Amino acid sequence: MTTSRTDGPGRRPGERGDLLDPDCPTRRLLDRIGTKWTSMAVKVLAEAAPGELRFAELRRRVPGISQKMLSVTLQSLVRDGLVARRVEPTVPPAVHYRLTGLGRSLEEPLAALRLWAEAHMPEIDRNNRLADASPPG
Repeated sequence: MTTSRTDGPGRRPGERGDLLDPDCPTRRLLDRIGTKWTSMAVKVLAEAAPGELRFAELRRRVPGISQKMLSVTLQSLVRDGLVARRVEPTVPPAVHYRLTGLGRSLEEPLAALRLWAEAHMPEIDRNNRLADASPPG
């Protein structure tokens, strides 16, 4: 993993970071992109690519997400440069979102993780049932 961290002895931009270090920028990025809401938002925007989706349409396509959580998720994705935000000066303003090139590059690893989860869900469920049925200790 490369990071942009330059502090610390002998660290230069682009050097590998220490994922176990709480201050590692890569770790902080993984915290942001590893959420279920980020994964779902990227998936929905990737399906619309190269087009845009308005906020309300995004919310309709991501079941269970609150308006606040979608807003926070999109703000984070925009800040990281994964999503572009366009505001039409109407009343009320129409806000559109689309994946950037960087955001589109994130869809492939997230899709691989979704496929892994779907393929292994029966085994995970079985392990959970066994653990729940076993006496503690």
